Amino acid sequence: MTELAVDLYGTRVGMLSEGRGGFDFHADPDAVARYGAGSGILSFAVPLVSRPRPGDAPLRRNFFDEVLPEGRARARLTGNARLAPDYTVGMLARYGRDVAGALTIWDPTAPGEPRTPTSQLADATRVRHLLEQVRSDPLGNDSFRRMSSLAGVQDKIVLARTDEGWAEPLDGYPSTHILKPVVPAYPSLIFDEEYGARIARELGLAAFDTWIEHFDGISALVIQRYDRDAASPDGRLHQEDFNQVLGMSGDAKYEDHGHPGLAAIARVLRDRIDRSAMEQLLRLTTMSVAVGNLDMHAKNISVLHLPDDRARLAPAYDIVPQTHLPVDQQFAFAIDGVSHHEAITFGNLVNEGVHWGVRDAADVVESVLVGVRHAVATERPLPGAHFSLAEDIDRIARHILESRGREDAPVAAPR
Repeated sequence: MTELAVDLYGTRVGMLSEGRGGFDFHADPDAVARYGAGSGILSFAVPLVSRPRPGDAPLRRNFFDEVLPEGRARARLTGNARLAPDYTVGMLARYGRDVAGALTIWDPTAPGEPRTPTSQLADATRVRHLLEQVRSDPLGNDSFRRMSSLAGVQDKIVLARTDEGWAEPLDGYPSTHILKPVVPAYPSLIFDEEYGARIARELGLAAFDTWIEHFDGISALVIQRYDRDAASPDGRLHQEDFNQVLGMSGDAKYEDHGHPGLAAIARVLRDRIDRSAMEQLLRLTTMSVAVGNLDMHAKNISVLHLPDDRARLAPAYDIVPQTHLPVDQQFAFAIDGVSHHEAITFGNLVNEGVHWGVRDAADVVESVLVGVRHAVATERPLPGAHFSLAEDIDRIARHILESRGREDAPVAAPR
């Protein structure tokens, strides 16, 4: 029977154990004593308790399964490791040393354990190779010493930034940056995302850096990981996304696939953090509608669990304008019952916030829309972004502002 150690902030918080009914998580008694019975430092969905309720076992399994990649990336990684796609414990044993947040998941009985995490410098040619091979080796996992996992379906690799330059994280060394290559079918995508991230920073919804860098002749979007912090134990900050928090899996990150929606997320923020976190969620939602970030699903909204057991809403991330792309124009969540992007109005956004209990929701929505318009007036997209990206975003934000009091006014469609 396989047992995996689950460490958080460099200390043991429990074990994953396989059994006839699947695997389950059992909290370490010292961790329960240290953080207190019922602590949510690991997960709001998986509190640290001495005697977990058997009926909550699916929630515990789901939390750990959602640490792993989705779709083609997961299938490729399981194939490379010669594992069944649904064998979560095997996947975590192979790729669980460098995941989202501050977890490290590993098999203490495996040969070579405990490993000493280290990094290996990677020049531009090596980085280019990893980017070009991302479909066959997702996340850059092209050797047994590469042990990274990250949720999501978009192709990406992870690297560590050191004083000497870019390096590959080996044996569980914490990666510090995500790199996304150009998507051949949507060549503007990474440049559009860079612009979306800049707008989020302008609005104070994110602080981490993003930029386009060239590696031996090819471009990549470089994203500083907000869940890495040199001042934290083990250099990591723990996070949990809202599929994990609410016990959803896979495509249930979308409301039309079963997610309970933004109101459920807002309730968690109100009850487990504070009302200001709900206001931040409304700001994030308003910005996403204004820039056309249609894919603001539950795995793109997270909470940070800090080392002192406090929690806060994570920064905005994966802000990708998409209304100019040939994709479904539905927003990931219904806003006041409206999910088609072009139909969302100022009143819908305000009503959604009021329903959650946000005070001065109209002022919040208006300030974000004005901020978006100011950002696009002062910040231009990089060459490579969609030709009318800034103009499209300004048009959407302006039209939402103009729809105030006119609930029949839809969001302006992009050119």
